[in-house]
Amino acid sequence: MLELKRLFKKNVYIEVKNNPQPVENKPTIPDGLWVKCEGCGKILYKNDLEENKKVCNLCNYHFRLTARERIEQIIDIGTFVEINKGLISSNPLDFNGYEEKIEKLKRTTELEEAVITGYGKVNNNPVVIAVMDSRFLMGSMGSVVGEKITRAVEFATEKNLPIVIFTCSGGARMQEGIFSLMQMAKTSAAISAHNEKGLLYITVLTDPTTGGVTASFAMLGDIILSEPNALIGFAGRRVIEQTIKESLPKDFQKAEFLQKKGFVDRIVKRSELKETLGKLLRLHRS
Repeated sequence: MLELKRLFKKNVYIEVKNNPQPVENKPTIPDGLWVKCEGCGKILYKNDLEENKKVCNLCNYHFRLTARERIEQIIDIGTFVEINKGLISSNPLDFNGYEEKIEKLKRTTELEEAVITGYGKVNNNPVVIAVMDSRFLMGSMGSVVGEKITRAVEFATEKNLPIVIFTCSGGARMQEGIFSLMQMAKTSAAISAHNEKGLLYITVLTDPTTGGVTASFAMLGDIILSEPNALIGFAGRRVIEQTIKESLPKDFQKAEFLQKKGFVDRIVKRSELKETLGKLLRLHRS
């Protein structure tokens, strides 16, 4: 009987409510307003950074620019005319996935290739310009990049104009093999013809300028300028150290190191670059 009474015993349940946790009111910050500096690690307000030509006002670190941004900073407003448009890379070695990668980069960068060429004015001085863009396969030099730069140099030769080339590249494009390496000779030959006509050729080395680009047109300028702390070299640091079995200086392959060794004529801050180029072009005209 006791067991039956327990079965029908009324059970009382007490609902225990958890104390609600205080909600922390955090401010909502939209994405893309802040940028971390790769030089000093500080967080920078994006608008301030862009107003300062993408140079950190704390440590002077020069962020990489797109080709369009570079042209906007250097060429006088309303004077730039693009040339050699519509040249498209092929896949001469049938490299697996190369064509798909090129098409994807075209969509994401809104570029046809890793260099933009054209002509315009710098502080009212006419000039032909070629600007490489690291977003497109690290600015690597394939057959189209070499062809566009060659045509730009030939255009400058034909029109008796100086040319300025902004380099930013990982070197020759491995997906095109020997076709990429041939561009080193082709661009150099065009520059030689430009030089024989007594015309001015200025290179501006930006971070990074390496490989086959360094071994060809990048170092053939009558005047070679560089942005601060830019990486400039041919082979990689580790490859050189393993080859010579020695440690290299910490600033090896930096613009400041190359200036000391006579490979770079002058290091110019981005804020002073347009004025410097304008003066050089004006002196050449006079």
